[in-house]
Amino acid sequence: MLLLLRAIARLATFVLLVALAALGLAAAVFSIQGDSRAVSLPRLAQHFRLPELRGVVGPYLDRLEADGPTAWLSVGAGAAMIAAGLLLLAGLLVPRRERLVVLEEHDDARLAARRRPLAQVAAALAERERGVTQTKVRVRPAGLGRGRLRVASYYSRGHSPEEIERRVSAAVEPLADAFRLRKRVRARQGERGRLRVQ
Repeated sequence: MLLLLRAIARLATFVLLVALAALGLAAAVFSIQGDSRAVSLPRLAQHFRLPELRGVVGPYLDRLEADGPTAWLSVGAGAAMIAAGLLLLAGLLVPRRERLVVLEEHDDARLAARRRPLAQVAAALAERERGVTQTKVRVRPAGLGRGRLRVASYYSRGHSPEEIERRVSAAVEPLADAFRLRKRVRARQGERGRLRVQ
């Protein structure tokens, strides 16, 4: 959730900065001359149709000042925008807590590993097996249940998938048992360009 909020906040910040830079540049260029000539602020207001916009927005502002559904709708929209802004601020300011795979935990001490190095270790163990040409490993730390270790092994011709799955599963089993991970091993025949010399 925080990753999604952080990505949306960064995109919104970039878009707003570009829009503000463009408006600032336009205002600076049109402020060179102060009368009603081609490059002037009155001409810029005409380009943006600000007089017509005032005529359109004026009745709405009158309804907004009076009691009625328009005022309450505006209050709800304002509250929603405030909530969205707070969520975006949370996505930017709240530090992302890295999810670790715990090996041992006693009182205040904890021995854990990051997911990527653990996946690299599992891949190295799997690729030591004969016939395995490449592996893709994904490690998911424990949430409500146990963590997961998923291994996709590509094998060369002359080997059966059952044999590769059995040998790779035995190779990564000590690592999975030590970190209390449920392992899932799948064997796939290597595609052209994936094969390496055994």
